[in-house]
Amino acid sequence: QVQLVESGGGLVQAGGSLRLSCAASGRTFSTYTMGWFRQAPGKERDFVAAINWALGHTYYVDSVKGRFTISRDTAKNTVYLQMNNLKPEDTAVYYCAADQRRTYYYSYEARDYDYWGQGTQVTVSS
Repeated sequence: QVQLVESGGGLVQAGGSLRLSCAASGRTFSTYTMGWFRQAPGKERDFVAAINWALGHTYYVDSVKGRFTISRDTAKNTVYLQMNNLKPEDTAVYYCAADQRRTYYYSYEARDYDYWGQGTQVTVSS
């Protein structure tokens, strides 16, 4: 059974940094694409970033390019989202997700991801 467990959220002032972690277990993820999504109150769940586990290729939504970095540690089966220069509009619940069908490219659609973590709250104060 696939399990994704996020950690690292919290409260930070604008301009600060946080690093989210997603510990994955239950499968061999070498053929998966892993993604981070976020959902603010009253809004849809939006794509933030993705990484192909096999090649390490990364993808970002325009609003976080240059500020966020997604990475993975294959030995620890963990995906990270380093978030720098945080803004109040980054406030949301952040979710880790796994797509078992796409190995060398990615989808920005939440419906294409098969497994989800429970989410971790990120709050950025102004």
